[in-house]
Formats: sequence, structure tokens, C-alpha cells
Amino acid sequence: MNLAVDWRAASGADERVLEARDVHLHYGSRRVLQAVNLRAQPGRVLALIGPNGAGKSSLLGVLAGLLRPSLGVAMLDGVSLARWPAPELARRRAMLSQRVQLGFGFRAEEVAMLGRSPHGAASPQASDRRIVEAALRATGTWELRQRNYLELSGGEQQRVQLARVLAQIWDCREAPGWLLLDEPEAGLDIAHQHDLLGHARQLAGQGFGVIAVLHELNLAARYADDVALLAQGRLVRHGGRDQVLDAQVLSKIYGVALACARDGEGRPLIHAV
Repeated sequence: MNLAVDWRAASGADERVLEARDVHLHYGSRRVLQAVNLRAQPGRVLALIGPNGAGKSSLLGVLAGLLRPSLGVAMLDGVSLARWPAPELARRRAMLSQRVQLGFGFRAEEVAMLGRSPHGAASPQASDRRIVEAALRATGTWELRQRNYLELSGGEQQRVQLARVLAQIWDCREAPGWLLLDEPEAGLDIAHQHDLLGHARQLAGQGFGVIAVLHELNLAARYADDVALLAQGRLVRHGGRDQVLDAQVLSKIYGVALACARDGEGRPLIHAV
């Protein structure tokens, strides 16, 4: 996968971050996020981990600009997400949710083309078609392009949706672009889990920022540069994967005895004991 722009070479790219500053989020009387400070950098994959109900997906929604904090602020390039015009924000970041509901029998390529809608053309241009083809090929769904989306398996639908969000930021000109993934491994077999997260790593290698909510700790260990561990709406740890994926801390947070080994490349391997 080769995107059009490599933002590692862009001047000032290291100052363009996506961050949460003292973010609180309440649903009525329920506190979902409490005093979260998190800074994500382009060119890196950040995994959000933690037990069910930790606030991972809610934090991702705040960072996407889909949820407005009760207190605090989420910022992109030093500007509150609330101040970004929706079309401009849509060209800078794309989010793949856990489940995307679609009630119409679009062809797979038409679903992927929806990712080009923030780019302004009333009808698809030749450049849009080239980008959609590239995104479908990158996600292994080019052969599905004429298929009815509603007749695809759950895993195939998820990969088509990934093509859609890739098409959305493929030619991001106001870099860095951001890809936000909410449990992208859900519904995928092992091969496609690794394939999808491998695409995420390629994006980061080209200077894009990637933030992914992951349940599987060893996927975080394999593909993430940085890890943020949440529990009960609070940020417990945030840093490099070796720093955060500590067996003692994880055992306490998840409530099960865990141990940490190393794979052949020195990455952590988490397992129950």
C-alpha cells in the first residue's frame, strides 16, 4: 500500500498531534472518562487497551470529534476539534467503527466510494476511482467490488469498510492524516486481523497517525508503537509498548494472573498463568 503523501518529510510534522487535554465525559450521572490526558503522534500506531467498560471506544469517539467532552478538550494541530469545519476534519481523519450499519444493497465499490464524499466532487472523478481501486486492492476486496454489500460475510464487510476509510484519507493534503480504528479485529479471522493491522503499520510508516482500540493484547504488542492502558475511565499508563505491557500491572487491571514472555523479535507476549 502506497499513499500519495509521506508526511515524515513535512516540515513541522512533529508538532501536528491529536490529543486529549483533561478530558471528562459523562453520560448523565455516569462518569465514562475522567481527567484523561493523551497525546498521539503521527508516524506511530497507538493502541488503546483495557477491560470492557474502561472507556476505550468513548475516548476514540472524543478523539474523532464524534463525542464532545463534558469537560476538557480534544485538539488536532492545537485547535479544538469543535472548531474544525466538518468537511476539513473529514479530510484529515477517518474512523472505522466496530459495526457500520448499511441498509441498502450497494455494491462493495460503491461503499468504498463513500469515503471520497468529503473531497467535494458532486460525482466521482477519475482520480476518485483510482483511489477507490487502490484502497480495495490494499484491503483484498477488489474481487468483491461488484458484489452486493449486504450479501458479504461480516469479515468481508469489515474489510470493505476499511477500504472506505482508507479512500477517505488516501490523498490527504493537509497532513498528517489520521486513521482511527475501533476494535478493527472484531469479526475477522486471524489472517485478516494481521492483514488489517499490517496496513495500519504501513500507514504509520508513511507518516500517518493510527489509533486503534484493541482487545487482543498480543496484537497491541505486535503492531503498536505506543500503548495507552485505561481502566474505569482513567488513563492508567501511556507510553511505549514495553513500558505499558507489564504483566504485574495488566494482571491487576484485568483481574487475571498474566505473564510476559518475548517473541523472536523481542516483542512482549502476554499469556495467562
